[in-house]
Amino acid sequence: MAGKTVVIGGGSGFIGTALSSLLRHCGYDVVIVSRVPGAFSTTWSDLERHGLPKNTTAVISLAGQNILDFKRRWNPGFQQTVRASRINTSHSLAMAIQRAEIKPSVFVSTSGVGYYPPHPSKEYTEYSAGGKGDYFAELCTDWESVAKLPAEVGVRQVTIRSGVVLGRRGGMIAQLYLPFFFGMGGPVGSGQQYLPWIHLHDIARLFLHAVENEQVEGVLNGVSPNLITSKEFARAFGASLWRPAVIPLPEFVCNILLGPERARMLTEGQKVIPKRTLDSGFVYKFPDIRSACQEFCPLVYTDDLDPANISR
Repeated sequence: MAGKTVVIGGGSGFIGTALSSLLRHCGYDVVIVSRVPGAFSTTWSDLERHGLPKNTTAVISLAGQNILDFKRRWNPGFQQTVRASRINTSHSLAMAIQRAEIKPSVFVSTSGVGYYPPHPSKEYTEYSAGGKGDYFAELCTDWESVAKLPAEVGVRQVTIRSGVVLGRRGGMIAQLYLPFFFGMGGPVGSGQQYLPWIHLHDIARLFLHAVENEQVEGVLNGVSPNLITSKEFARAFGASLWRPAVIPLPEFVCNILLGPERARMLTEGQKVIPKRTLDSGFVYKFPDIRSACQEFCPLVYTDDLDPANISR
């Protein structure tokens, strides 16, 4: 394993930090591509000038502006920032792969379950149609199209359509922890909409699975096989904190805070099944919501960045 390098675009974020820790634990050298240079990172401009580091065996694209940033209004300017932060960075990595004299073995890119149109009961697998009809679906289509470019030069390509990632240090759990801890938590809207989710440790392990298994290619749904609704998540999360979870967040409040188009990510859902993920042999550490939420109990300390926790 020595001398094998994984380049991660956006590797300093919520998922990227956990993935980087896991990769290093497994013997890889990790180089993060970001806006700021550092001891174990490079910049996007340096990537364009100098190309991929020597011995790069895999490239992973994780970069992207946080869509559910309550501090940012959902206007055309922010929408363009969201697009550029995903598509431009993935394109830069894809071009670096194409220019490389010695190609990496695999390019793994992230996408989102927003590819599938919201529906109260329809089941979606990786084979289901989607990718059109609203901003998020079309964003995923363009994002995934750019990610396919390395396949033109014979590089194996995997796209992971991620659901909501649950982890102690960030994402939705970090935003909801205090309201639920003080007994003010509950389901979003009706609570009947499906919530495609995955534990942070499992999404990190799924990226590693895609890197190391040569037979894995194409689209994988990065979601738990345990299908739940928003109400079921609220009940499990509240129980892990020994708190009630009966105060709903009304749909109109989400519309005010996020804008109606963006709020649909919370108020409407998709019933997403990880068929190809399971068929590829991936084994979940946290397949059900109760075991996942127990990780967030105040009396259970688990470090999201400890590779012993991620890989156990």
